[in-house]
Amino acid sequence: MAAMSSTMLPLGTPAPDFTLPDTVSGKMVSLSEIKSPVATVVMFICNHCPYVVHVRDELARAARDYQPKGVRFAAISSNDVEKYPEDSPDKMKLFAKESGFDFPYLYDESQDVARAYRAACTPDLFVFDGGLKLVYRGQLDGARPKNDIPVTGEDLRRALDSIVSGHPVDPNQVASIGCGIKWKEAV
Repeated sequence: MAAMSSTMLPLGTPAPDFTLPDTVSGKMVSLSEIKSPVATVVMFICNHCPYVVHVRDELARAARDYQPKGVRFAAISSNDVEKYPEDSPDKMKLFAKESGFDFPYLYDESQDVARAYRAACTPDLFVFDGGLKLVYRGQLDGARPKNDIPVTGEDLRRALDSIVSGHPVDPNQVASIGCGIKWKEAV
């Protein structure tokens, strides 16, 4: 399990636009459809990464807790499914249902969206304000597989609590750590 850190896209960066298929609903979903006047959370995850599996219940719980407060969530998988068939769209749909996700789980087959966000690992979390400017990018919390720190979502929750209460998000943020995105070989 080789860990990789997120690249920490600069705060204030506008959210890169996208339109991707939602593996759960079968519909195309765009950033403009999911954006919120409060905050929009875009998460790069995948099905097989032990870091994602370790925190998936908290990802679902955080969405359930903050969606009633106007925060919108979307997850994106950008992995190469030819080399990692466990991350295929059919298996993404199953993973979303098993995980209790009540937000879109989008498939980035071209990997263009992951590149636009400079996503590097799974999970890699990005929170945008109502104007779609980046205000948080970093870890869910300090929990990792095998480190005995409880999964609480405290870092993401602290950022979302600040936004919901109208306060600035603390710019001192810790990079997410997880499995590297499985990039396709250049042709």
